[in-house]
Amino acid sequence: MTGLRFEPIGIARTPFTDKFGIPRQPRLVDAPGRILLAPPYARSEAFAGLEGFSHVWLLWAFHDDCLTAGWKPTVRPPRLGGRRSVGVFASRAPYRPNPIGLSAVAQHGLVRDADELALAVSGLDLLDGTPVLDIKPYVPYADALPDAAGGFARFPPDHRFQVCFTVAAASAVSARDPNGGLRLRALIEQVIAQDPRPGYMDSYPERNRFGFRLYDCDIRWRIDGTTAVVETCTQDPEP
Repeated sequence: MTGLRFEPIGIARTPFTDKFGIPRQPRLVDAPGRILLAPPYARSEAFAGLEGFSHVWLLWAFHDDCLTAGWKPTVRPPRLGGRRSVGVFASRAPYRPNPIGLSAVAQHGLVRDADELALAVSGLDLLDGTPVLDIKPYVPYADALPDAAGGFARFPPDHRFQVCFTVAAASAVSARDPNGGLRLRALIEQVIAQDPRPGYMDSYPERNRFGFRLYDCDIRWRIDGTTAVVETCTQDPEP
């Protein structure tokens, strides 16, 4: 059983181009994306019948260096404020013996651009470029367990902040996404509202300015009480 090897069937294309800001669970943010399929798996017949399922399971691999530094027997989940330790197998922390993730996301059918085939999805919590190992249909009668106990994560996280934009930031967001196809403003609001900062940040109230990336944009925001103010949205220069 040692030395198992898996070949990705494709990669995820998502708005999240940096670790900071990625939702801590799938479907907390309505993030659109695609699973770009690799040969020989880019075949429409491999997805015949999937149209009857609204959601799929994605099995994927952590690939960013900061998330593949080896496993830890105990971790400090953000839901516990980063102060209490639990066993890694009682958490969804990335520091695992095998860097494998699992996400249930909505699926919106196959799309083809030129010679590329992709599965359109939403509700992603994956870094852009994440290798996808498998796709399986979500089966409600078997996968949904309404009476299951949720431990220290019984309820979804609260929306901690009200989010507003400076005039300059709102204008920049509109300029980057004039037709709304990227859902850029909504994504910014949803990511910040759930407070993407590490759980221990409450111990450092003097730090009130933060940043994260979506697509090719650098988003800068500050905390003002229970309000988060998006100050700037700067698009990367053309290469």
